[in-house]
Amino acid sequence: MEETNLPIQNAEAEMSELLKVRREKLSALTAAGKNPYAAVRYDRDAFSTDIKENYAQYEDKEVSLAGRMMSKRIMGKASFASIRDAKGDIQIYVRRDDVGEESYIDFKTYDIGDIIGIRGKVFTTKTGEISIHCDHVEILSKSLRPLPEKFHGLTDVDMRYRQRYVDLIMNPDVRATFIKRSRITAEIRRYLNAQGFIEVETPILSTVASGANARPFMSYYNALDMQVYMRIATELPLKMCIVGGLEKVYELGHQFRNEGMDATHNPEYTSLELYQAYTDYHGMMELAENLLAHCAENVLGSTKITYRGQQIDLTPPFRRQSMNDAVLEHTGVDFYACKDGEEALAKAKALGLEIEDKTASIGKVLFKVFDEFVESKLIQPTFIIDYPVEVSPLTKRKPDNPALVERFELFISGAEYCNAFSELNDPIDQRARFEHQAQEKAKGDDEAMPIDENFIAALEYGMPPTGGIGFGIDRIIMLLTDSPTIRDVLLFPTMKPISD
Repeated sequence: MEETNLPIQNAEAEMSELLKVRREKLSALTAAGKNPYAAVRYDRDAFSTDIKENYAQYEDKEVSLAGRMMSKRIMGKASFASIRDAKGDIQIYVRRDDVGEESYIDFKTYDIGDIIGIRGKVFTTKTGEISIHCDHVEILSKSLRPLPEKFHGLTDVDMRYRQRYVDLIMNPDVRATFIKRSRITAEIRRYLNAQGFIEVETPILSTVASGANARPFMSYYNALDMQVYMRIATELPLKMCIVGGLEKVYELGHQFRNEGMDATHNPEYTSLELYQAYTDYHGMMELAENLLAHCAENVLGSTKITYRGQQIDLTPPFRRQSMNDAVLEHTGVDFYACKDGEEALAKAKALGLEIEDKTASIGKVLFKVFDEFVESKLIQPTFIIDYPVEVSPLTKRKPDNPALVERFELFISGAEYCNAFSELNDPIDQRARFEHQAQEKAKGDDEAMPIDENFIAALEYGMPPTGGIGFGIDRIIMLLTDSPTIRDVLLFPTMKPISD
């Protein structure tokens, strides 16, 4: 056992020694009256990438930069180093005769990872590298922990998520992803605001977990002495805004569903929900495809993107196909030709899908078959429309076929990106569907919705015909940044604590 643990013990001992050396350097600086944390600000007038991309403008000009030192080469009376700022990396040249002997001695003690401020003139080295010839260098913050080895960086995936701050330091591509995330959400707001929508805020804590079929997180409201739920959707309060006369509303924020985690699901996630009076699910389809195209065009420069090796075309219009037609195309089975649920169950079993609920209706069987055999095959953007009423408790029925509802989901590269409806505004029908959901919950369905009396009361005041849609923002970020898992687009994904 001792031999097996020897490499680990050696690594821990080496780390302990590095930490000790850095703290000794901190003590030496402090003892000399040079507190490396004393600076309260540092005025900059340039950034690395701006200088490199506009060299003619900056050549031989004095600039002031600050950033983290990522490399250093000491060569007697002169040294080279590189610093990384918010936009990229740039080389600096530090010579004793230019910065002064005392400053140069201090500079030689600086460690990789220290944050420094520099001032100097822009020039090009003999090897053609754009650099800064420094006449001033100062430490702004001492790094007491060594960065990962520079040629391999922080490669352990689990540690990258746990120590995202180190991941951001070491991996410029990771920083670029989160910068794009910010730009994408900004473009979403810009597009919707230009269309006349207003952004609103609704409660995160609620007495009823409603608006979706999902298992909620529970909490307790001490001041009111009652149990509450973290929201699983913003749908119902946003519809109440429509009832109140706010005809175009949206909310971009966090939802919480106490469910599983995988490459495309996280219990805490970001969604966009919006509602528009006097339109239907066709209007929502146009909005969805135009919104995605707008984000791709304005952030990436094109509606033709690459995601996980596949070429995806986000140019509107997207394909539209009914759920039954999609299942028929991919399985050869027309489930609406079945006379009852029993026959539908038999057809599903013949396809290799055993459904536990032996009383399932045709619509429920169709939905499960679609999920099992069709969803993963939808690569190019496709609106799957006309869902069974049994799986859509908040959606308006199709006038010509009450077994179906005016609902769609958008699928791209085998995953769902949004869910939309012609919203149900009949309070009598809504109550009946809530009561059916309550019966399902009583049978043990943890994801079924309870009856929300407050929402029914709002509908009884009258809600105009309304189109509504919900987007999974994290999945959109994954798509537009070519990120394989949802954790790659969450700055601080939830991780199980490492035990002592």
